[in-house]
Amino acid sequence: MKKLKLASLLLLASTSFNSAFAATKIDLNTPEGANTAMRKIQCSTIDDKPVFYWWKGKVFSRRQGEVDKHIFNVEGMNVRTCGTVDGGKKGEAYRLVTREILLYTDKETGQPLDTWENPWTNEVVDVHHVLNDPVNQPPSFPRNEDGSASPWKQKFGGDINGDYWWMTFPVPLFYHNDLGGDYQKQVGGVYHASELFNFSGDLESLTSSEKDTADVHVGWVRISDWLPFMMMSGREGSIYIHTAGRKVDSFDDMGEVMKTFINEHAPKYKMPPPTDDDRPNETSWTGYKKVVKGEEFKRQRAQ
Repeated sequence: MKKLKLASLLLLASTSFNSAFAATKIDLNTPEGANTAMRKIQCSTIDDKPVFYWWKGKVFSRRQGEVDKHIFNVEGMNVRTCGTVDGGKKGEAYRLVTREILLYTDKETGQPLDTWENPWTNEVVDVHHVLNDPVNQPPSFPRNEDGSASPWKQKFGGDINGDYWWMTFPVPLFYHNDLGGDYQKQVGGVYHASELFNFSGDLESLTSSEKDTADVHVGWVRISDWLPFMMMSGREGSIYIHTAGRKVDSFDDMGEVMKTFINEHAPKYKMPPPTDDDRPNETSWTGYKKVVKGEEFKRQRAQ
């Protein structure tokens, strides 16, 4: 009888433990759970906690009738944080605020380039790295104004297989180029690019309510026009950037090249903007325009 009572107590304790453990899991099949999961991918459930992404990759050219050239490498980072926003019937959301750096680096040494020799023009040009501050996102609420959930917000938007998840974010871009004039609708010259993101990680860190952020790996591809500093003067062709990286625990967990650049040239990138930051977003094009004066194209005669 005593053995039976002991077994019953052990079973009850086990059941209670399993129930408590289950209660710590985020339900990805609810709008609120899906929203919390996205917050853990993007940043942290703790307001104002800095989170770092770090990635590396290569840059290639693409022109008709010509083999692609590996022109240089890149190393990038983004420091970010989130703040909670109460949307009433729309539910609780988060606002994401970030700063980001993209360094164009030497293929051999990995060090940031000061100059680059253009293989099509043989011109040595000054390299302008990307320091975008800020790059923020508005809140995305789990529900609509009337409290209902949109079909794409009812559950987690990624794919789950066993103990892992992944998701893709294609971002086609086509907008007014800040380096152009007032007649871009008539003559073209818009910024035309595609940003292609892959995020993946383990299901446990994503769904555990005891962890404030998810362990995430990221892949990033950008297909775009020539970079402004390349001085390509409208030549046919484009570039593509292929990178991979991950969310790291702190500033110190990034590579030495990036840490050295930030310590020596951009110390504010050790911390994200404040969550109430209301400045307009920066892009690589608006940033370039701030530091480089445009020049009129000199007319050339046919040869």
